[in-house]
Amino acid sequence: MFTVEWTRKSLKQLKRIERQRQKQIVVAVRDLKNWPDCQNVRALQGRGGYRLRVGRYRVLFEVENILKIVTIEEVKKRDDRTY
Repeated sequence: MFTVEWTRKSLKQLKRIERQRQKQIVVAVRDLKNWPDCQNVRALQGRGGYRLRVGRYRVLFEVENILKIVTIEEVKKRDDRTY
C-alpha cells in the first residue's frame, strides 16, 4: 500500500478543472494506493514516471517510496474539425 502525495502544482491544476471532473480524478488517484494493480496506467516513454488516464485528463506521477502526483494535463485530441 502506497501513500499518495500531491505536489503544489498538481493541486493548483486540479482546482482549475470543473467539479465533476475533479471528483473523477480524485477517485482514480485514490485507486493508485493499490500500486501496481491499477487500471489505465502506462509507463512514460523517454523519461521516468507513469501516467494515469482519466477521461480527457492525464495524471502524471512518479513512484519511489511514496507515490507522488506531479502534474495533471488535459489532452486535446484532433478530430475531423481540426483543419
